[in-house]
Amino acid sequence: MLYYLFDYLQEIDFPGAGVFQYISFRSAMAIITSLIISMLYGKRLIRFLQIKQIGETVRDLGLEGQLQKKGTPTMGGLIIIGSILIPTLLFAKLHNIYVILMLVTTVWLGTIGFIDDYIKVFKKDKKGLAGKFKLLGQITLGLIVGLVMWLHPDVLVREQTAKANMNIEVVEDGGQLVGNQANLDKKATKTNIPFFKGNDGDYSSFFKLFFNEKTAQGFGWIFFIIVTIFIIAAV
Repeated sequence: MLYYLFDYLQEIDFPGAGVFQYISFRSAMAIITSLIISMLYGKRLIRFLQIKQIGETVRDLGLEGQLQKKGTPTMGGLIIIGSILIPTLLFAKLHNIYVILMLVTTVWLGTIGFIDDYIKVFKKDKKGLAGKFKLLGQITLGLIVGLVMWLHPDVLVREQTAKANMNIEVVEDGGQLVGNQANLDKKATKTNIPFFKGNDGDYSSFFKLFFNEKTAQGFGWIFFIIVTIFIIAAV
């Protein structure tokens, strides 16, 4: 939210407002804000949960030391969710599709965790939310995230192509010219592995052995969505 305020202030030449355009500055401010929220309110929330006796109920499995967890405050995930959502809402570009997906994912999975804790604490059901419902929520979220990344026009992969082989209009429409290379942003069934160069996993490469380029791309996106569902459920 503050990004849009300072963007407006920059338009009217307010001194120093341009610093909010730097993602490094906004990232640092988000980290500091998150730390302050967790430090100032984390202990208070834990104390409140202890006073209200909102704690773990432990199933009797006959294990040594299992009762040590009894009474441990639960619903502490609220601290983590607050420390993520508040700085993001303050300092991020909220129209960015990746930020939107991150917010939706955080709230969605946080809600699943909250329901699980609520059933354990207030319904006195030690099992919490049934595993099939947890998995259904995770699979549904993975399907939504995968489909949005497939269909949304702003979810693109940046590739380098020689300028001699590029149409300059295409570059101006969605890329940048850098030296003898052209950075082209386009839809692709590729995943970039962070911190490594030249490690692009193409989900459609396997299907190119059996189908033409267009059909292989379609199967590649289906495989991409399945992988997205698996990663969200597994993590």
